Amino acid sequence: MTDQPKTANASEKVDILLRGGTVLTMNAARQVYAPGSVAIRGNAIVAVGPVDALDAAYVADQVVDCADQVIMPGLINTHTHMPMSLLRGLADDLRLDVWLHGYILPVEREFVNPEFAFLGTLLSCAEMLRGGTTCFADMYYHEEEVAWAAVQAGLRGVCGETIMKFPTPDAGSYEESLQYTADFLSHWQGHELIVAVPAPHSIYMCTPSILQETTALARKYDVPQLIHVSETSDEVENWVAATAMRPVRWLQDQGVLDSKVVAAHCVHVNSEEIRIMQAHRVGVAHNPTSNLKLASGVAPVAEMLEQHLSVGVGTDGCASNNDLDMFEETRLASLLPKGVTHSPVVVPAIEAVAMATIYGAQALHLGHLIGSVEVGKRADLIVVDMTRLHSVPPFDTTGRNIYSRLVYAAKACDVRDVLVNGRMVVRDRALLTVDERQVIEQANTVAQRINRFFVAREKSVQDKLLAIGGLEQQETFEVQVKGTLRDPQIFEQGLHHPDILITAHTSRDQYDTYFLFEDPAQGRLRYREDNVIQPDGTVHPIYNLTLTGPSREAEYEDSVVLSRSRYTAPATRSLRFYREYFQPAAEREIVKHRERFHIRYKGVDFAVNLDRIQQPPQKQPYVEIKSRTWSRQDAIRKAGLISELLHILGAEPEDILKQEYVDLL
Repeated sequence: MTDQPKTANASEKVDILLRGGTVLTMNAARQVYAPGSVAIRGNAIVAVGPVDALDAAYVADQVVDCADQVIMPGLINTHTHMPMSLLRGLADDLRLDVWLHGYILPVEREFVNPEFAFLGTLLSCAEMLRGGTTCFADMYYHEEEVAWAAVQAGLRGVCGETIMKFPTPDAGSYEESLQYTADFLSHWQGHELIVAVPAPHSIYMCTPSILQETTALARKYDVPQLIHVSETSDEVENWVAATAMRPVRWLQDQGVLDSKVVAAHCVHVNSEEIRIMQAHRVGVAHNPTSNLKLASGVAPVAEMLEQHLSVGVGTDGCASNNDLDMFEETRLASLLPKGVTHSPVVVPAIEAVAMATIYGAQALHLGHLIGSVEVGKRADLIVVDMTRLHSVPPFDTTGRNIYSRLVYAAKACDVRDVLVNGRMVVRDRALLTVDERQVIEQANTVAQRINRFFVAREKSVQDKLLAIGGLEQQETFEVQVKGTLRDPQIFEQGLHHPDILITAHTSRDQYDTYFLFEDPAQGRLRYREDNVIQPDGTVHPIYNLTLTGPSREAEYEDSVVLSRSRYTAPATRSLRFYREYFQPAAEREIVKHRERFHIRYKGVDFAVNLDRIQQPPQKQPYVEIKSRTWSRQDAIRKAGLISELLHILGAEPEDILKQEYVDLL
């Protein structure tokens, strides 16, 4: 169908005529009408063409003068997390794993509810509309509220309910998430603005069965599904180590790519994976600012475009960007590939504009509805003021200068008018659908609550441990003593004392890193890699965290100490993660070989450790004896037995250490 108006004896009636601007159609031929006009009736574009032709063919209820303006498709944000505008600037300059698991997820567990999702989405909608974004793809929780807020603001959205194998702010289990998602898709089916979709977070946050369920839902309702793919090199390396398959190949193997997939990030995909995505018509959401800010890398966008992938532009959420400015994002989408490939001709401005419009629409599998100014498509349009200082003077030397002006010079604040689905939602830079002042006031109130929680948590090492999960919160009491051994042979002989029964024995190499904090009341946090040496010589590593309190409850004969406030947690993340998360004032490292004996002495269980400290180098070995206790009377009894054991094992009172190993440094 041609976009030229039909010849008519009498003018046809339309609702809105955008008149006299430079019309960038972004159609397959990349036609430009200068000056041109766009006629709109209801929610659809009914004509596009030269200004004189449309003046002759149509009469409009509302004529919008667009002289010296650009009329173009609305920008399409292919990946974001709308409610996270309420977390803007909360935690910056962190690695992705520390940012996500150490800060964002704990705050979300505490604060994210339906009201949070609705308010945060309204805030994001206001920012997006002012900046010329007319459609977004979202992944978050309480997505029903995200959808309602978008409808209230008049913004088009692909709304994805996030599903993970862990509990989320709106579901206690992934089964609940799947049921919520199924209901969500059913409720919004056929809506004129909202496409409800499943959004499994990622391959590492989901199980194969979850991905099979979400794929089945996507195919049942014939909608896309959104997922994060290959955002960091660690993610890819860990996945290959665990499965011997790269992420995209694994997704293909699981049948996930048989649905309409929109893959966010794709920073670390290789050429084979790009070909797989192209074969399955996978849409890619490129997020240059977020990937730079989190140091995830730069996606191979030039190669993707060469392979004819549909690559759109996304901002990611405000907690990792920190804005929703699609003009800035589009500029980076053009500039970064030039720097990475050392070629100024890759991703030219016209391609960058396509990524922000028609390619983005195709990436979301909505290219038949939006993304270009063509007859029959939805009237999602923006008018951009090109008369401001940073956009003048205008040139027309190559036929593509207008694209360069938009990508390399224009800014979000240049957007004058915005229409979504034929409805004027921004007029002369005034937002018509959202009460900005009220939204800002409510957002600031929420921020004050989050700020109090965040500041209080940052002051407590224990609270920070609790926030990332796995901490055993119950206090344990322990009687223990350490001493140097003058003669290891006496120790060996002592273990065969008639009153001592060895119940277990292990050999292990232990690598301890102690985090020390400026406030001694916080205690000490120890990260331990405990390599247990098996009888066949293989090593079984165990990683844990231990928080010890600063105080000693009591001291008995022979310096036997009763200690308390010992908390333990599995160390499921790297030492680097904990170092960046806890930010200790100082660190100390101890490396030792330990022979551990579990014994019974006079009917009481004890742990006896023979330690040889290798770092810092210590010539003499040490003996450590400890036992858990539950009362002061029991502690006194066990302290007496420990004194007896010290003598049996060859440690004299003058050999007793009154400090921990870490204090030897």
